[in-house]
Amino acid sequence: MPSSGLILEMEANDGVAVAQVQAGDREAFRGLVERHSQTIFRVAFRMTANEDDAEEVVQEAFLRAYRSISRFEARANFGTWLYRIAVNCALDLLEKRKHRQEQSITHGDEDDAPEIQLASTNPGPEREVLSSELQQRVAVALRELTPVERIAFTMRHFENRSIEEIGKTLNVRIGAAKNTVFRAVKKMRRALEPAMRSAV
Repeated sequence: MPSSGLILEMEANDGVAVAQVQAGDREAFRGLVERHSQTIFRVAFRMTANEDDAEEVVQEAFLRAYRSISRFEARANFGTWLYRIAVNCALDLLEKRKHRQEQSITHGDEDDAPEIQLASTNPGPEREVLSSELQQRVAVALRELTPVERIAFTMRHFENRSIEEIGKTLNVRIGAAKNTVFRAVKKMRRALEPAMRSAV
């Protein structure tokens, strides 16, 4: 994790670049893309579980950010602002995908499973098999969540975001954000319970 000094320097560089873009220097936006593209891709991939979709989210997020940068306030944090845009781009994409799936009524391939890193120290062969099976179950369980539940669950448990930030990002009240995370966790536990029992 970057040190506080590095984070402050990055925020300062972002502030300068944003001011330059707002003043008409289009090239300055390239620096913002270079600094934040990896982070946004990681977030997008966790939420969409698909590399091509994640790339699409990244492109759309930066496009929306560029189009809206004139309204960005200097006192705000560009990274946080961009993160929220990316989350909403991912939500839009997941909603579209859900709609397409409902129309075609087809099941996704196992290749669409997200790469979820499960904590394990020096796993033996049996542990590796179990870990792989659990990853598949987690992937399937995530696909069963609604787009909003999936975003909220990912933000809370993969991105360690607060309930307040989830609410702000999804533009809902804190109570609604908390309920969404709770529903997602409940569904995930129910889906993963057989695997957890067999692991004991």
